[in-house]
Amino acid sequence: MAADPVRIVYVEDDGDNVFVLTRRLGRRGYDVTVASDGASGVETVRKLKPDLVLMDMSLPVMDGWEATRHLKSDPATRAIPVIGLSSHAMVGDREAALAAGCDDYETKPIEIDRLLAKMQGLLARGAP
Repeated sequence: MAADPVRIVYVEDDGDNVFVLTRRLGRRGYDVTVASDGASGVETVRKLKPDLVLMDMSLPVMDGWEATRHLKSDPATRAIPVIGLSSHAMVGDREAALAAGCDDYETKPIEIDRLLAKMQGLLARGAP
Protein backbone atom coordinates (compact mmCIF):
# COMPACT_ATOMS: atom_id res chain seq x y z
CA MET A 1 0.00 0.00 0.00
CA ALA A 2 1.41 3.40 -0.99
CA ALA A 3 1.97 6.01 1.68
CA ASP A 4 -0.27 9.06 1.68
CA PRO A 5 1.31 12.03 -0.09
CA VAL A 6 2.77 14.80 2.03
CA ARG A 7 0.19 17.57 2.32
CA ILE A 8 1.41 21.14 1.91
CA VAL A 9 -0.42 24.44 2.18
CA TYR A 10 1.32 27.02 -0.01
CA VAL A 11 0.34 30.59 0.91
CA GLU A 12 1.25 32.80 -2.05
CA ASP A 13 -0.46 35.65 -3.91
CA ASP A 14 1.71 35.68 -7.06
CA GLY A 15 0.14 33.49 -9.74
CA ASP A 16 3.42 32.83 -11.54
CA ASN A 17 5.07 31.61 -8.34
CA VAL A 18 2.05 29.41 -7.58
CA PHE A 19 2.12 27.90 -11.07
CA VAL A 20 5.82 27.09 -11.01
CA LEU A 21 6.16 25.75 -7.47
CA THR A 22 2.92 23.75 -7.37
CA ARG A 23 3.90 22.00 -10.61
CA ARG A 24 7.40 21.24 -9.36
CA LEU A 25 6.13 19.90 -6.04
CA GLY A 26 3.25 18.03 -7.67
CA ARG A 27 5.66 16.20 -9.98
CA ARG A 28 7.49 15.02 -6.87
CA GLY A 29 4.29 13.62 -5.35
CA TYR A 30 3.39 16.39 -2.92
CA ASP A 31 -0.30 17.27 -2.45
CA VAL A 32 -0.36 21.10 -2.57
CA THR A 33 -3.29 23.33 -1.59
CA VAL A 34 -2.91 27.05 -2.32
CA ALA A 35 -4.20 30.01 -0.32
CA SER A 36 -3.76 33.49 -1.79
CA ASP A 37 -3.53 35.65 1.35
CA GLY A 38 -2.45 35.29 4.95
CA ALA A 39 -5.93 35.18 6.47
CA SER A 40 -7.18 32.45 4.13
CA GLY A 41 -3.85 30.67 4.64
CA VAL A 42 -4.41 30.50 8.40
CA GLU A 43 -7.95 29.19 7.88
CA THR A 44 -6.80 26.62 5.30
CA VAL A 45 -4.06 25.34 7.61
CA ARG A 46 -6.50 25.11 10.53
CA LYS A 47 -8.96 23.17 8.36
CA LEU A 48 -6.57 20.82 6.52
CA LYS A 49 -3.85 20.31 9.19
CA PRO A 50 -1.16 19.81 6.50
CA ASP A 51 2.25 18.28 7.06
CA LEU A 52 4.03 21.52 6.11
CA VAL A 53 3.31 25.17 5.24
CA LEU A 54 5.17 27.25 2.66
CA MET A 55 4.42 30.86 3.65
CA ASP A 56 5.17 33.87 1.48
CA MET A 57 5.97 36.73 3.83
CA SER A 58 4.56 39.59 1.68
CA LEU A 59 0.85 38.85 1.41
CA PRO A 60 -2.38 40.84 1.18
CA VAL A 61 -5.01 40.92 3.96
CA MET A 62 -2.59 39.50 6.57
CA ASP A 63 1.16 39.30 5.92
CA GLY A 64 3.14 36.10 6.36
CA TRP A 65 4.70 37.21 9.62
CA GLU A 66 1.29 37.75 11.23
CA ALA A 67 -0.16 34.58 9.69
CA THR A 68 2.76 32.55 11.05
CA ARG A 69 2.32 34.08 14.52
CA HIS A 70 -1.36 33.05 14.43
CA LEU A 71 -0.46 29.48 13.45
CA LYS A 72 2.30 29.15 16.04
CA SER A 73 0.12 30.56 18.85
CA ASP A 74 -2.65 28.00 18.17
CA PRO A 75 -2.10 24.64 19.92
CA ALA A 76 -3.86 22.89 17.01
CA THR A 77 -1.36 24.19 14.40
CA ARG A 78 1.77 25.13 16.35
CA ALA A 79 3.64 21.89 15.55
CA ILE A 80 3.13 22.21 11.77
CA PRO A 81 6.46 23.32 10.26
CA VAL A 82 6.42 26.63 8.38
CA ILE A 83 9.02 27.66 5.81
CA GLY A 84 8.94 31.40 5.19
CA LEU A 85 9.46 32.43 1.55
CA SER A 86 10.49 35.91 0.50
CA SER A 87 12.14 37.82 -2.29
CA HIS A 88 13.72 39.94 0.44
CA ALA A 89 17.31 38.92 1.04
CA MET A 90 18.22 41.77 3.34
CA VAL A 91 20.22 41.23 6.50
CA GLY A 92 17.78 40.44 9.28
CA ASP A 93 14.92 39.12 7.10
CA ARG A 94 15.67 35.49 7.93
CA GLU A 95 15.92 36.34 11.63
CA ALA A 96 12.62 38.26 11.49
CA ALA A 97 10.90 35.28 9.86
CA LEU A 98 12.31 32.89 12.46
CA ALA A 99 11.29 35.28 15.25
CA ALA A 100 7.73 35.25 13.88
CA GLY A 101 7.75 31.46 14.25
CA CYS A 102 8.95 30.16 10.89
CA ASP A 103 10.93 26.95 11.24
CA ASP A 104 13.11 27.85 8.24
CA TYR A 105 13.41 30.50 5.55
CA GLU A 106 14.06 30.45 1.80
CA THR A 107 14.65 33.37 -0.53
CA LYS A 108 13.12 33.74 -3.99
CA PRO A 109 13.67 32.83 -6.67
CA ILE A 110 13.31 29.38 -5.14
CA GLU A 111 16.15 26.93 -5.63
CA ILE A 112 14.05 23.77 -5.69
CA ASP A 113 16.74 21.35 -4.48
CA ARG A 114 17.57 23.55 -1.49
CA LEU A 115 13.87 24.00 -0.66
CA LEU A 116 13.25 20.24 -0.94
CA ALA A 117 16.17 19.56 1.42
CA LYS A 118 14.72 21.99 3.98
CA MET A 119 11.26 20.47 3.60
CA GLN A 120 12.58 16.93 4.01
CA GLY A 121 14.57 17.93 7.09
CA LEU A 122 11.55 19.50 8.78
CA LEU A 123 9.26 16.61 7.81
CA ALA A 124 11.77 14.06 9.14
CA ARG A 125 11.89 15.93 12.45
CA GLY A 126 8.16 15.39 12.90
CA ALA A 127 8.12 11.76 11.72
CA PRO A 128 7.47 9.09 14.34
